[in-house]
Amino acid sequence: MKKYIALAVIAICAVLYFKVFRDTEKPPEVKTLCIGVECDYAPNNWEEQKHSDFSAPVSNHEGYYADGYDIQIAKLAANHLGAELVVKKLKWEDLIPTLQRGEIDAIFSGMLDTEERRKQIAFTDTYEVNETEYVIVVNTESLYADAVKMTDFVGAKFTGQKGTNLYASISQIPGAVTLPGVDTVPEMLKAVTSGQADATVINLDTGRSYEATYSNLKVIRFPENEGFNLGFHGICAGVRKSDTDLLNRINIMLKQLPQNERQKIMDSTISRLWKDLS
Repeated sequence: MKKYIALAVIAICAVLYFKVFRDTEKPPEVKTLCIGVECDYAPNNWEEQKHSDFSAPVSNHEGYYADGYDIQIAKLAANHLGAELVVKKLKWEDLIPTLQRGEIDAIFSGMLDTEERRKQIAFTDTYEVNETEYVIVVNTESLYADAVKMTDFVGAKFTGQKGTNLYASISQIPGAVTLPGVDTVPEMLKAVTSGQADATVINLDTGRSYEATYSNLKVIRFPENEGFNLGFHGICAGVRKSDTDLLNRINIMLKQLPQNERQKIMDSTISRLWKDLS
């Protein structure tokens, strides 16, 4: 009887040994950071059909690669987390719902931490280069090209991207005429460059890049305390409220990224964008 018990014990030990050995032979699971990006808001994010050291494949748009300032910051976050970056292209209005459903881990898409959005998701510290400032972009041939203050835009026709704080901010311009919103930033710019609209609202960093890229666009900037009233901190990454560990770890990375490094990343991004458009 003891002989049979001993054989049974040996057999069990052998099974356990081979199970452990087999499990340790399995390749480790690759960690990923899956982000949602609009891919339509240069210089923060755009897509192209060529790969570079700066871009990342768009997982749900075969043959396309995402680039832009948001992508570079997301790459740094993924590296800090020891994860592989996965980019998913989404419509602007689908970003927060997709995050809430758990289909992405974070939003890196030039998103502002407005009060309304803070009710739905959590936001990291800001990752943009400078403190957010809104400006107005006009066509250089527009009647409003020489405007210097908000009241100079009485009667001006403004367009903007639907569902964004930029579009909502048109209401702060005295006497401005708000045209129906468009779906994307390129449509917004086309309306201004073609004369269908007189102007649009944009943040300063993005506006400067448009001014440098398009010869017929001009940024109108206002003196301190004479421009837009903003109810947010700036461009941040968005995560689910329950993902406190991810939030904290991204913030640690951002604290290690000084303004001069952020500026270098933005300058490099704009340089690539200009090269692609020229």
